[in-house]
Amino acid sequence: MVRIGGLVKAAATILCLAAAACVPASLARAQDSDQELAKQLSNPVASLISVPLQMNYDCCYGTEKGGRYTLNVQPVIPVSLNDDWNVIIRTIVPVVKQEHTTPGDDTAFGLSDTTQSFFFSPKATKNGITWAVGPAILWPTGESDLGSKKWGAGPTALVLKQDGGYTYGLLANHVWSFADAGDSGKNRPDVSNTFIQPFFSYTNKHATTWGVNSESSYNWKTKGWTVPVNLTVSHLYKFGGQRVSLGGGARVYAANDGIGPEWGLRFVATFLYPEKR
Repeated sequence: MVRIGGLVKAAATILCLAAAACVPASLARAQDSDQELAKQLSNPVASLISVPLQMNYDCCYGTEKGGRYTLNVQPVIPVSLNDDWNVIIRTIVPVVKQEHTTPGDDTAFGLSDTTQSFFFSPKATKNGITWAVGPAILWPTGESDLGSKKWGAGPTALVLKQDGGYTYGLLANHVWSFADAGDSGKNRPDVSNTFIQPFFSYTNKHATTWGVNSESSYNWKTKGWTVPVNLTVSHLYKFGGQRVSLGGGARVYAANDGIGPEWGLRFVATFLYPEKR
């Protein structure tokens, strides 16, 4: 069932986040090479302002084999704390349409829960190795059919190495719920989820990137794994003065929590705003 309130909330959230990320674009003084910019996109904690718009389709959930459409708005904003440290704020706001999965249920549309991570990372790298740690926060922005109705938090960490055109590493977090989001959360199950994302990519001199990753999650309450394996390709373009990375890919699920999905598709448009040098 489509909720107008959810549409308004989704639009307002997206506009606010996009505006916050786009403001520094006019401050850019020098352009990095296309290859270097494309490589930075493979680094989740690069000192690069970007606004990825990630569209996902997953099939097939439940006995009715319903599809799920998810638009993830994912602004990445690095903030310099001092000469030695950055904090990189990564926000994921999902706008979801879930088709019915069992006989008699309704289609749901609106926001799902927002995840926001604060990565504290040293500016200096050693031997091409970058690391970052910080908190991850679960904001209960989801509609009743699409969210947990729980406040959550936990640790997040990342380590990666870049060597030539290659980037490989691991990103992980764990989120526990610690409070109900109003009366509607009292009857909802608690949240205890681990997210693990190993990734590998190669960027050539033409700013084309091939990648593989697994955005795996484990639900400690249901004891179930969800393990998608993503294969992607993207290329960095320049439209006027605006650099945009366009890419797509496909995935299969090596494991799921028993209700699906089985496979999926992805398209990503990432707007880049190189920092002032």
